[in-house]
Formats: sequence, structure tokens, C-alpha cells
Amino acid sequence: MFPPLAYLQWIEGRPEAAEYDLGSSDLRRLPPVGPDDPVPARLAGLSPPEEDASLTERVAAEYDVDESRVLLTAGASHAGFLACATAGTLTRERVAAATDDGEEVPQPWALVEKPGYEPLVETPRALDMQVARFRRLDPNAVLDPERVEAAAADLTGPLAHVTVTNRHNPTGRLATRSTLADTAAVVDAVGDGYLLVDEVYAPYTCDDGAGPFGGPTAADLPSTVAVGSLTKFHGLGGLRVGWIIGPEEFVERARQVGHYLPTLAAPSVALARRFFAHRDELVADARDHCRENHDLLRTFLDERDDLAGRVDPGSPFGYVEHERADGDAVSQAAWEAGVLVVPGRFFGLDEGVRVSLGRDPEDCAAALDAFSAVLDDL
Repeated sequence: MFPPLAYLQWIEGRPEAAEYDLGSSDLRRLPPVGPDDPVPARLAGLSPPEEDASLTERVAAEYDVDESRVLLTAGASHAGFLACATAGTLTRERVAAATDDGEEVPQPWALVEKPGYEPLVETPRALDMQVARFRRLDPNAVLDPERVEAAAADLTGPLAHVTVTNRHNPTGRLATRSTLADTAAVVDAVGDGYLLVDEVYAPYTCDDGAGPFGGPTAADLPSTVAVGSLTKFHGLGGLRVGWIIGPEEFVERARQVGHYLPTLAAPSVALARRFFAHRDELVADARDHCRENHDLLRTFLDERDDLAGRVDPGSPFGYVEHERADGDAVSQAAWEAGVLVVPGRFFGLDEGVRVSLGRDPEDCAAALDAFSAVLDDL
């Protein structure tokens, strides 16, 4: 029912063991605090909030939605699992209500982008859904609503949800608000399923846009559920603070489904409120960090004639392929030299690796130099 997740098993412990970390995508300049210090280094010394606004209120204000459309979760993984489970539950309930007594209720379908992040594929399977895939347009992993529509038309049962990431993981491709709206319209036209958008990488931009934390969002689109967190762009993964933004009826059913799962811890809520009390300065710092690392990665790829790939504007991570070695060979050679990069096979791309610049820019520059030496020897 819940088989091991190959990528998470592989990556466990490697960022800490690597001398040069080009595998972690969360933005963290500072080293982690000690095991007995509950306050992340990024929040150390910052004052608690003076206002009484709840964390739910702050998230709702960030997304410009009503509080009834927000559900706090214990991180983005919790949010994604809960959104998937809720979409499947609502589909089963809807289909069962329209099925005659004695007739079998068909399994719902999840339609997931390819290439893509393994847990987004395996979670609906673990929740007893059927999974189909639609391919993002090569070579730059563009989200194409027409491909979603064509894949949905081939399904033999009810559609529970379509899942996409924005930015796309592993390529870093950022879909526009217009593309997200067109995709949501396709899902809405298919039936009563939902578009699930993992937006943990959406704020990774060089410029501060009008959306949540400066990135685009699909949160207020029809039949759409967005997942976000304080982990990636904000570098606060230890808090395990995430959220679901969706239609009110979806959020209410998710709240009920969530009674089967752990809840968000009160200390994490308090520290997340502290983050929002200093939101503007922390977001500005993260944006500077993101911009510096993006520039480093773009320059690195421009200077490597033996690598093919694309660094999407504003992205500090991307997918690259070497002219003489596949992803596993590059990753293994890098690991032997103390450099962590992620084999593309974990995303369904065997020929290359994901390179992520999440650490301090100075550390990332040194890591890219070390990776260059590895590539020179291949």
C-alpha cells in the first residue's frame, strides 16, 4: 500500500554528508542550529508579532483569499498528501452517490505530470487511485493544457485530480498565470475533479511580483487547490509549516480527512507567526539569495559546452545532461568527489541530473567549481 519512495530513501543523509551540496533546493544561507535550540537561525533574534492575527489569517492575506479557503498543515508533504486524499474521497463520494446499489464504484484517476517528483505519482497509488501521466512539452518541460485535455480524455473512469508543480520539479520551468488558468479550465470542463498545484517553488523569482511571496499562484482559479509552505523559498523546513488553498467545500472536507493525520505543532505556529511579522525583510533577503544563485547557475551552464539544459529565468535549479555520461554516471562521479547532484531517473529523466543551488552563494560557487572538475574528468 505504501511502498518505499526511492528518491527520499536515496537522498536521506546525503546533504549533511556531502562536502559540496548541489542537491538541496531550499534556500538556506545559515548553518542549522543545535538540536536543543527550537528557533531556526533565520528567525533568531527577531521579535514576536505585535498584532493578534492568526497564522491562518496571515496566509489568507498573503494569497488574498478568505480564511475559509485556507487549511494549515504540517508542511508541504502533509498538504500534498491531504489534498490528494481529499480529492480522491470527494470523487468516490460523488460517484458512489450516482451508482446503483450493488454496482461497483470505479477507482478514481489521478493524472500527474511527467517528468515529475516521485511522491506526487506514488501518493495517489498508495491511496488506491489509478494513475495516468501526461508529458510536459520537451525540451523545456512547458505545461501544455492541450496535453492535459488529451490525456484526461483517455481515462476510463472518474478524474479525481490533475497534479502539476510550479516551478516544475526538476527543470525549474515556471508556468504563467495564464497557462495555469487555461489548465484549470480544462480540468473544470472534464468533470468534478481538481487541479492540484504544488507551488513551493513558485516564489523562486528574481523580481518581486504581485502574487504570494512574489510568485504566481493558481490558488483562486476554479476547481483548483494550491499547496505552499515555509520550507523551500523561506528556508524554514524545520518548522514543517504548510497549507492548502482551495475552494471552501474542498478545504472543509480536507479538514475532516485531516483528523486521521497529525496536526501542525503549536511551537511551529508561533514561529511561523514570527516569520510573518518580519515577512517583507525575510522575503527580500530570500529573493536576493535566489537571484545570486540563479546567476551563478546560469553562468555555469553558459560556460559548459559539454552540458545541455536550460536555466529558467529566476530559477536557482535546473536539469542538465552531459554529452558523454548519463545521469547516474554523473551523479556517482560527483558523489565520489564530495559533490551532491540528483540523478534525473528519480524524476523519470535517465540522461541527466538536477543541479540545485540552495546554499549560501559563496558555498554554491565553490560547489560549482568542484562539479566542473568532475565534469572535466568524465
